[in-house]
Amino acid sequence: MVREYLHRKLFDQLKRWLDRREILAIKGPRQSGKTTLLQMLKDHLVLEKKVEKEQVLYLTLEDIDVLEALSRDPVALIKSYIGGKQDRRFYFLIDEFHYLHEGGQKLKLLYDLFENIKFIITGSSSLELTGSTSRYLVGRVFSFYLFPFCLEEFLETKERNLYHVYRENSEILREFVIEGKDFELKEEIFEKDFLRRFEEYVRFGGYPEVIKTDDLETKQIVLKNIYDTYITRDIVELLRLGDVSTFRTIVTLLANSMGGLIHYGSLASDGKSYFRQIKHYLSILEETYVIRILKPYSENLSTELKKNPKVYFVDSGLRNYIVRNFNETGLRPDGGKLVENVVLSELSQKGDDEIRHWRTTAKAEIDFILRTGDQVLPIEVKYSKLKSPEMSRGFRSFISQYKPQRALILTKGFWGKAEIQGTKIGFVPVWYI
Repeated sequence: MVREYLHRKLFDQLKRWLDRREILAIKGPRQSGKTTLLQMLKDHLVLEKKVEKEQVLYLTLEDIDVLEALSRDPVALIKSYIGGKQDRRFYFLIDEFHYLHEGGQKLKLLYDLFENIKFIITGSSSLELTGSTSRYLVGRVFSFYLFPFCLEEFLETKERNLYHVYRENSEILREFVIEGKDFELKEEIFEKDFLRRFEEYVRFGGYPEVIKTDDLETKQIVLKNIYDTYITRDIVELLRLGDVSTFRTIVTLLANSMGGLIHYGSLASDGKSYFRQIKHYLSILEETYVIRILKPYSENLSTELKKNPKVYFVDSGLRNYIVRNFNETGLRPDGGKLVENVVLSELSQKGDDEIRHWRTTAKAEIDFILRTGDQVLPIEVKYSKLKSPEMSRGFRSFISQYKPQRALILTKGFWGKAEIQGTKIGFVPVWYI
C-alpha cells in the first residue's frame, strides 16, 4: 500500500541529489518532519527509482541497540546489512544521527570505505552536525534544513484554492523584489479567507502534527508535548545541562520578549543567572532551532546601534504555548510581533540573503533589512488596515540615508505603490511573503 504524505518542498530538492556520492545531512528541530521525510525518500527510491527494498535501509539511533553497534564497530554493522554485495548501490537513512558520539569521524570512515553506499542522516542539533561532524566531512556532505511547515506548505495542505492564489501573487512579489518589475494594483478579493488561515498559522505555527488537526485543543496538546519533550528533555539531555530550572526560565523570558532587543543584563537579573550562562543558553537555543537571533544592520557606526540583537522563535505556535496565549492577534498586545515572527521565518526559509534589523540611537527602526550583494531591501510589517500608502518616520529615514532601489511594506490585505527619492515601495499583503 502506498502511503500518503503531506508535501514538503525539501523533498523535491533532495530527490535531485540522490544519485550523487555525497552524504546528505538534514537538520532541523525535533518533530519538524525529518523522520517522515526519510520515509518519503525510502518510498521514492523503492517505488519510483525501482531500487530493491533490501538496498534501502532505515536506521534510527534512538534504538539503543543500533546506536551501541554503530558506536562500537560501525564497519561491522554496515557489513552485516549489505553482506557480500558491496558492488551494489545501497542507501542508508540514519535518523537522529546527533546521538552518535564522534559521529563525524565514524561516518568519514564509512564514506571512504564503502563507495557504493549513499548515506542520508538527520539531526536536531546544529551543534552536533556542524561541529565535530563537519570537521571530518568537509567536501563529503551537503546540508539541508527542514523546519516546521512554511506558509506555502501550510496553505497547500489546508486550503488548495488559496494555495494557487498564493503561488500567483507571491511570484508577483518576488518579481518586484528581485527584478523591480512593476505590478498592477488590485483588490484582495480573498482577504477574509487568507486572514482566517494566516491567523491560524500565526497562532499555532507549522509543526506537522499541529497542522494535521483542526481541533484547537488538540493543537495545544501537541504543542505542549513538543515543549515537554524537546525543550525540557531532549535539549537538556543532549547537551547535558545542569541547571534545568534556570534554562526553562530563560526560555520563558525570551518568549515574553519576542521581537524585542536582547538585554543580557536584564535576562541575567530576571533569570537569576549571569552573562556567560545567558550567552551559552542563547547559543544552545539557536543551534537547536528553537530561536532565531537577528543581528543589527550597521553601516553608519556613529548613529546606529551595533550590539543588541533581537530574538524571535522558529515556530510561533511553540512560542505561544510557552507564554500560554493562543488568542487572535487583534486581541493581544504582542500581535504585531507575532506577525513579524512569521515574516522572519518565511524570509529565513526563502534563500540565503543576509537578514538584519535596523535601529538608530534616535530610535528610528525597521523590522528587517535584506542584503544581497551590494543591494539592501528594507521591509516593514504593518499589520493594520490601510486605505492608502503609509510609511513610518524610520522607513523614510532609512530610504533617505541608504537610497535602496526597492522597499517593501507588508500589510493586512492592502496592495499599493509609492516612490520616494527614487526608491520604489511596494505595499503587499503579508501572507504573500
